[in-house]
Formats: sequence, structure tokens, C-alpha cells
Amino acid sequence: MALVKDLIKVESDGSLSFGDYTLEAKGKLEDFKYNGDVYSVKTYKPMTKFKRNDMLVYESVPGTSVNNLVEDEEKLEFLVSGEGDAQITVGLEENTEYDVNIAGTDLGKMSTNMSGKLSLSIDLQGKGEVKVVIKK
Repeated sequence: MALVKDLIKVESDGSLSFGDYTLEAKGKLEDFKYNGDVYSVKTYKPMTKFKRNDMLVYESVPGTSVNNLVEDEEKLEFLVSGEGDAQITVGLEENTEYDVNIAGTDLGKMSTNMSGKLSLSIDLQGKGEVKVVIKK
């Protein structure tokens, strides 16, 4: 469970890591520039929210830490850690079907709504980092 003490971090492989679910007070970082985009994060025990160019990429209730997030036209992939059950919402393409895999278990196809959001519930209690792969 690697907490991101800098709130947002670029990993050596070019992926992004963010979030610290252990914070009692809200941690916030805005205007983080990377690859021509502007990112922001708000994170603490009750929630973690991550945006790119003011558009939702990831949100969790309660807060989580996300490591090695990679996103392209076809896939969103990351490792998530936290305490207990987490409700995770990711921003993707609207009205689109995706294959969802959590911790090596294929959950089948799920569709985004009109705003492009896809919601997942993941039990993180005592599991360390859980791998999430969402493919178009």
C-alpha cells in the first residue's frame, strides 16, 4: 500500500500515482502539469477525487490511494488501496461498454451512463493493492 505523500506523482514508467486516504484533513493539489494536461487532486479519509483538465478521472468514497494509473483510448488501468469497501467512480467515454477486471476476476461488460461515469464497488480491507483494468 504505497501512499502518495506528494498527492500526485509521476512514476518512472510515466504512469501517475495520487491520493492519501490516511489524511485527517483534506489534502489538495491543483495545476499539476503533465504531458500537456492539468491535473488536480483532493484527498483524505472520506474521499479522493482526481481530475484532468477539470474533467473527472477518478473518485472514491472513502478515500483511497491509486498507483500506476495508465489511461489511453482503449484502457484505464491502476492499482488501488484503502480501508474497507470503496465506491469508485471513473470518468470514461459516455454510453460505452467496457470489460471490467478487478483483482484478476472478470466482472464482464459494464456500460457508462450519459455522463461517461462507471461506478465500481471494491472491498479493499486487508488486500493491499488491488489491480483494476477497464478495457473498451
